[in-house]
Amino acid sequence: MESSGGEAEVRPLVRQASSSLLAALSYGIASMAMVFINKAILMQYPYSMTLLTLQQVATASLIQFGRGSGYTKARGFSLDTAKKLLPLSLFYNANVSFALASLKGVNIPMYIALKRLTPLAVLVALSVILVAVGVIIAALGDFSFDLFGYTMALTSVFFQTMYLLLVEKSGAEDGLSSVELMFYNSFLSLPFLLVLITATGEIPHSLSLLFEKDNSVAFLVIFILSLVMGIVLNFTMFWCTIVNSALTTTIVGVLKGVGSTTLGFVTLGGVEVHALNVTGLVINTAGGVWYSYAKYQQKKARHRKAPSDTEARHQ
Repeated sequence: MESSGGEAEVRPLVRQASSSLLAALSYGIASMAMVFINKAILMQYPYSMTLLTLQQVATASLIQFGRGSGYTKARGFSLDTAKKLLPLSLFYNANVSFALASLKGVNIPMYIALKRLTPLAVLVALSVILVAVGVIIAALGDFSFDLFGYTMALTSVFFQTMYLLLVEKSGAEDGLSSVELMFYNSFLSLPFLLVLITATGEIPHSLSLLFEKDNSVAFLVIFILSLVMGIVLNFTMFWCTIVNSALTTTIVGVLKGVGSTTLGFVTLGGVEVHALNVTGLVINTAGGVWYSYAKYQQKKARHRKAPSDTEARHQ
């Protein structure tokens, strides 16, 4: 009887662990793919704010269609919930806007290195200091150094930290699903983005360029892929943060950066290799892996302690 009771307690934990792992893997793959897709589309279509607006329109429209046709069980729109999630939407759009702007002038390995500074805003540790030192050394050897791009990437780090923490809080306190968070985020983003693309003058130039390129099959494939992957990335990011934590999502971002950095040296124009640049990126990557391993060990220690506390209470 005791064995049966023990198995019943273990099964939910196994399912939860499987869901957590799947969410983390999905986010890591989608996040790595999105960096290259965004870089590829921005090399041909520099209007990043218009691109983000279209991604949000596609997301909101797809979820609304799914809800209307019964494909998703997402709850209907609530004004009170929208008010609560407004800061999350603002931080999200600020993060993505600065990230896309930085990709215009920063090569992928340096972009990934800069984005690894996100854990610094969550937790200061020796491994994170190593990440920061690696960024500085790599920047000194970056012949394609772009001050504007670096500034945009570093600003994006702050906003990414804030919205990840808000996603975790919203999912836990309000019981919102990944799809519901996506819908509110997209819906609340649209007024802000429409004002932004008008104020910056992207409209009507961005639409004119879009119509000019509508006969290019290669461009249309990348453009549509960008819209689809924008939806996939948002879903997996919200999912990973809700079932795990903001810190876990950050750690996954650090680990996927190892593959992104390597591929970034040889794809989309490549990077001019310099000993100082490579040394800095190696230090930065080592710090990121060390940080991720340390956080994994801490989490594993807490899980070992929890069953012990439960057994102690039953004795």
